[in-house]
Amino acid sequence: MYHDSTLHLKPCFRLGIVAFVLSLFVPARGICSENSQLRPNIILMMCDDLGWGDLQCYNPQSPIKTPHLNQMARSGLKFNRFYAAAPVCSPTRGSCLTGRHPFRYGIYYANTGHLPQEEITLPEILKQHGYRTGHFGKWHLGTLTTKIKDANRGGPTIIGRMHFSPPQQHGYESCFVTESKVPTYDPMLKPKKSNRKTWDFLKDRSKGFPYGTYYWDEKGNIVSENLEGDDSRVIMDRAIPFMNAAVKNKEPFFAVIWFHAPHLPVVAGAKHVAPYAGHTQYERNYFGSVTAIDEQVGRLRSQLRQWGVANSTMFWFCSDNGPEGKADSAPGSASFFRGRKRSLYEGGIRVPGLLEWPCRIDSERTTDFPALTSDYLPTILDALQIEYPSSRPVDGISLMPVIEGKLQKRIKPIGFQSTRQLVWMNHQYKIYSPDKGKSWELYDLLKDPAETKDLSHDFPDIVDSLRQPLELWIKSCKNSDLGMDYP
Repeated sequence: MYHDSTLHLKPCFRLGIVAFVLSLFVPARGICSENSQLRPNIILMMCDDLGWGDLQCYNPQSPIKTPHLNQMARSGLKFNRFYAAAPVCSPTRGSCLTGRHPFRYGIYYANTGHLPQEEITLPEILKQHGYRTGHFGKWHLGTLTTKIKDANRGGPTIIGRMHFSPPQQHGYESCFVTESKVPTYDPMLKPKKSNRKTWDFLKDRSKGFPYGTYYWDEKGNIVSENLEGDDSRVIMDRAIPFMNAAVKNKEPFFAVIWFHAPHLPVVAGAKHVAPYAGHTQYERNYFGSVTAIDEQVGRLRSQLRQWGVANSTMFWFCSDNGPEGKADSAPGSASFFRGRKRSLYEGGIRVPGLLEWPCRIDSERTTDFPALTSDYLPTILDALQIEYPSSRPVDGISLMPVIEGKLQKRIKPIGFQSTRQLVWMNHQYKIYSPDKGKSWELYDLLKDPAETKDLSHDFPDIVDSLRQPLELWIKSCKNSDLGMDYP
């Protein structure tokens, strides 16, 4: 079995006085108490289908205006090699909460499987250690109702009942969630005539038709109030009161905020499309929906400062996979990377990854260390000095040594599986198979991150040295999927 020794936790590295700066965007930095370091607030924020090249802090040529995310990158740690655990939505989301590859528990693709009760999740662990736990936005790890038709799979059907797995069954106290996608503006509505990709916002909501996906709370009730306008704002309107209540009660919080944008259908309001008036309908709505996300990032960062908890909050931001569509017709950007959503080439899995945590990161830093959404769980447990309560395999590692500037090279490789694609990656080399191991490609990601030159024929020994541990890992995942990790 693959078990990461870093989960047997080390004492947290303690910082003394850090530099303090106060401006419109930058959180004040000062003295962080021992308690605030050992029990930080934790935010996991994720966009849906946001490309590595969509943010100006990664791609200065991006036309999308994201000043708050740019400032977040300048205030914390920016990962140049941050990976989603899968090239599609649901599997990546499961990895964030479990620290495990999704093939270990049956979430092989989007709208496939569900998060099993037997999995150990971050909200379950943190709730046991005094954290308030809340999930806001997209769920996509199971259906949310067995009573009425909802979204992709929910309802009184065999599939709806089989995959019923709402967040409140996995350690969350507060929820405001949809099963899957919704329009990114007026999320409950669509025009009479619409396409799958985009439309301009409805100026007269009375002419809209139900989209077919509901928002649900932690009691299993449909939420019907405050659902008009920008969907990212609608989500943040629920997340902020949850966090504020925890702060007032002097309790640490764990808040997961998973925006729907810029997943299709992309729709943006007048304010957010205005800067992109010269672009196509698809572009201006896509760009506008990302700018709307950025506005909510700025809103949240401002609130954390006002509450006086910005220093002691571990705030993560990423995307669940690469951008949707073809590069020559879709507005999302994977920059110079090969592949996009659904591909295990870099463009499908390398995504923006930011961490702002003033108590531990007191100035702008950038790292080329390969990090992964599966690393969230072991990193957070390490920071809190909590031991993982099982000997089952965990695929992520603690990033605390990276955060502390003590580790530059990843020792434990990263494995990927999706449809017929396989990948095994160490710090330098990556092998890729499009056909379940019948053929192999080899890339040197340090010299050729765009994956333009296949080295497999030049260095077959490297391919073999990577293929063998990959096969063992695949077998380990299969054993997990058969239930061998569960009591």
